[in-house]
Amino acid sequence: MSGMMLMLLLCLSVGTISVVHCGNPYLFFTWNVTYGTLSPLGVPQQVILINGQFPGPNINSTTNDNIVLNVFNNLDEPFLVTWNGIQQRKNSWQDGTLGTMCPIPPGTNYTYQFQVKDQIGSYMYYPITAMHKAGGAFGGLRVNSRLLIPVPYADPEDDYTVLIGDWYTKSHTQLKKLLDSGRSMARPDGVLINGKSSKGDGKDEPLFVMKPGKTYKYRICNVGLKNSLNFRIQGHSMKLVELEGSHTVQNTYDSMDVHLGQCFSVLVTADKDPKDYYMVASTRFTKSVLTGKGIIRYENGKGPASPELPKAPVGWAWSLNQFRSFRWNLTASAARPNPQGSYHYGKINISRTIKLVNSASKVDGKLRYAINGISHVDSETPLKLADYYKVWDKVFKPDTMKDTPPATAADKITMVTNVVNITIKDFVEIIFENPEKSLQTWHLDGYSFFSVASEPGTWTPAKRSNYNLLDAVSRYSVQVFPKSWAAIMLTFDNAGMWNIRSDQPERRYLGQQFYVDVENIARSLRNEYNMPDNALVCGIVKDMPKPAPYSM
Repeated sequence: MSGMMLMLLLCLSVGTISVVHCGNPYLFFTWNVTYGTLSPLGVPQQVILINGQFPGPNINSTTNDNIVLNVFNNLDEPFLVTWNGIQQRKNSWQDGTLGTMCPIPPGTNYTYQFQVKDQIGSYMYYPITAMHKAGGAFGGLRVNSRLLIPVPYADPEDDYTVLIGDWYTKSHTQLKKLLDSGRSMARPDGVLINGKSSKGDGKDEPLFVMKPGKTYKYRICNVGLKNSLNFRIQGHSMKLVELEGSHTVQNTYDSMDVHLGQCFSVLVTADKDPKDYYMVASTRFTKSVLTGKGIIRYENGKGPASPELPKAPVGWAWSLNQFRSFRWNLTASAARPNPQGSYHYGKINISRTIKLVNSASKVDGKLRYAINGISHVDSETPLKLADYYKVWDKVFKPDTMKDTPPATAADKITMVTNVVNITIKDFVEIIFENPEKSLQTWHLDGYSFFSVASEPGTWTPAKRSNYNLLDAVSRYSVQVFPKSWAAIMLTFDNAGMWNIRSDQPERRYLGQQFYVDVENIARSLRNEYNMPDNALVCGIVKDMPKPAPYSM
């Protein structure tokens, strides 16, 4: 058989792991996930390492690359990684949530395979099981543009990933016990930048080095657990060029609020006196401010960083106004040659409106978080497997949560596995309303969406007149300020089981999440890939015969 014929057969078949995506490069990784002991805030504590690293290794890919990643779980409990912002087109099988996959048992391994299809930009990965994210195992995931696609700025001298996040000196197991006992995790103990916090004693090694006169790209992601952070660099401005997978209008900022689960790309030019400078990340909207810092060093520079740190802005209004300044670059090409602005989302008729209101209360004396009065409980059988094996009725009852919040008291919470059916290709408006005193950050797997409005007060249909229907940024997270609402719009065109969750791990773990079932009713390969042959099976489907595969 000729090589070309063999490749053709491979391209038309379903491989042992997933569908083969012909003509696009494959990147292979092996990760050993282990415990270790480090002192990120000066106190020895158990952390979770990937290949001995904290944070984990960066994944450096290009649009349409295929990632094959073999994870060996050397922990003493099940483990699962999710790929925050990667859309997993037709492939929720690899999304890494408890509603789509069985966790990897201790002492075993699982090989993920997915394609970064038609995406560019800055992303992250982190563990979704238990409270493992509070131990580490998170890292950056970048998707570079293909060489044939123009990027709306000159190539930088180098490309750096900056992972900022608040941090606890309690271990992830201690924090989980707190939540399981019905209590909150309380306040974190510090802020880390790439797993460290500069002591400021003159002995700190630089996190990054810049050549005088050169421009660098910094990908800044908030991998934390509780708080929004403000990020700034002494004496240097930042030009925003990308936000959560979209090229933006290139505004310049002295500092940026980076919310949980969010990533920005900025350009920074080394045009100051050649010496050391601090990059600073500090908590926002908190009574007591926690600050982390790290050194940027000019090559051949002389002189320490000034101990006087640049101040962060104060209050919510500044952050809301910064959000409103973000605009989609309509003329730039993203993953494909056509300009981003060629997709006119503002001219599509809305098929369905879903209004979601978050709440916090107690059930049997224990803290729970809810959406429209429903607090999600993970099932032993992943929802996607239950759906595929046609035993969903034994695992969940769809549409328990309605499209509008109930008229009952806000503190009444029902604990149930929370799944909402959405018809494929429906164009849906989702309203997030936040009656609480703390900012909420939401993430949707499998999609990007247009964040068209964010305002104080409560939402009414009349508020649609204030929507940005021209150049709202296409992104994967949305922030809802206290006593405020936010609106997003998207087409649900990616079949699968997709998680909508709070980006605050405590709230997610205690129920502030649900799943959207965009069902492949036709069981067609045009809409969705088959269940991978190496998929782990658990729960009630463990010993069931595998269903017939999807057909063309």
